[in-house]
Amino acid sequence: MYYIGVDLGTSSVKLLLMDGSGTIEKIVTREYPIDFPHPGWSEQNPQDWWKETKEGIRELTEGFDRSRIAGISFGGQMHGLVILDREDQVIRPAILWNDGRTQKQTDYLNHVIGRTRLSEYTANIAFAGFTAPKILWIRENEPENFKKIAKIMLPKDYIAYCLTGVHSSDYSDASGMLLMDVKNRRWSEEMMEICGVTKDQLPKLYESFQVTGTLKKDVAGELGLPETCAVAAGAGDNAAAAIGTGTVGNGKCNISLGTSGTIFISSSEFCVDKSNALHAFAHADGHYHLMGCMLSAASCNKWWMDEIIGTKDYRREQSGIKRLGENHVFFLPYLMGERSPHNNPNARGTFTGLTMDSTREDMTQAVLEGVAFAIRDSLEVARAQGLNIMRTTICGGGAKSALWKKMIANILNMEVDIIRSEEGPALGGAMLAAVACGEFASVEKAAEAIVEVVDTVKPEQELVEKYEKKYRVFAEIYPALKEVFDKIAE
Repeated sequence: MYYIGVDLGTSSVKLLLMDGSGTIEKIVTREYPIDFPHPGWSEQNPQDWWKETKEGIRELTEGFDRSRIAGISFGGQMHGLVILDREDQVIRPAILWNDGRTQKQTDYLNHVIGRTRLSEYTANIAFAGFTAPKILWIRENEPENFKKIAKIMLPKDYIAYCLTGVHSSDYSDASGMLLMDVKNRRWSEEMMEICGVTKDQLPKLYESFQVTGTLKKDVAGELGLPETCAVAAGAGDNAAAAIGTGTVGNGKCNISLGTSGTIFISSSEFCVDKSNALHAFAHADGHYHLMGCMLSAASCNKWWMDEIIGTKDYRREQSGIKRLGENHVFFLPYLMGERSPHNNPNARGTFTGLTMDSTREDMTQAVLEGVAFAIRDSLEVARAQGLNIMRTTICGGGAKSALWKKMIANILNMEVDIIRSEEGPALGGAMLAAVACGEFASVEKAAEAIVEVVDTVKPEQELVEKYEKKYRVFAEIYPALKEVFDKIAE
């Protein structure tokens, strides 16, 4: 049998066809526009997602026996707000995760409702990108639209609805709405009251690997797929990517070095740190995870190379870096403020420790090390919760650098596993569909069968000791400059 994974991203939808053994048969990508109606706003038309997903499924399955396609599931951009009226028609364009209009509502939640209460209700605090502040913004600024709301959905869940006619969501994606009691895996009564919505307006919650429905007759006919094709709830993009990298089970870890960066740590038990430095979300494997998100990761290196040095030859720039653990230059990678663990939009990037003998290589090295040190900041929070994390997988564009992987292995003092496939949320979605259809007994079994480690970067004791001393210095720089950053922001 075949399984389709749908990765509903911000700029495109990526569709992957996988057979029952985990072999990737075909991948298709289709783009759609993003609208920026005002500075700092970011919106999309959900109908564009549906149109390109339909066309993508037809293209993906062309040349295959469509009667053998047993299941479809998802990884999707998180936090976006899709609102439907009583006829299930989209009321207004979706407000996306990277939309910044809700700072007033975010401040209200964090400072009036209070971070302590928010953490008690949801295990998290408010961020401008989360869904609950968007609902409050609609209530305050578009009251007529707010009155029309019959269903509140997340982006991938709208596609699932179009396929099945079922209003559903999964625990991992719903964790990022600030409407869910993550610990108890249910909608939060307190947050619904704060946002002025009812349980009837929210979708039914499922585990990511549970079947929510099958294809509607008209949709099955349009796509050429069997009506028996099952649709599983799917997951938020980070949780789905974690499935695709085998990050399931207690203490498993994945680091993503993309434009932004994440450290994703799976846990069999619910846990949350007292300062809410990390997101505490449900995981797509039926358990939980902690996640640290840094706003600038590989984009720091791109900024340094492209805008400052003026080169595209990243490999050559890194080739001269030889003296690891001995750099006297430090870099704070907060070019867009920072989320985890500082939760400070006023944080800024800095070079510290420059002298007359500092070289171009020293500064390039500092940028790479700074990102790795910042990832370790989040790792230290997770370790303080009692999670014993000894190794990690790694993915994303920055993971193509052998030097960067070596730095991460030694700065974090962990073995870094490189996996064969890096198809992320699309592969995770297909794996969830396969579990939902009984191809594998569990998400863990699917990961064991499909995810293959092809190489491992091991820490070297001498370098670990050198970097331990350097990290202790790095960890003092942000606290020393925090008040300065606030003054700059003023």
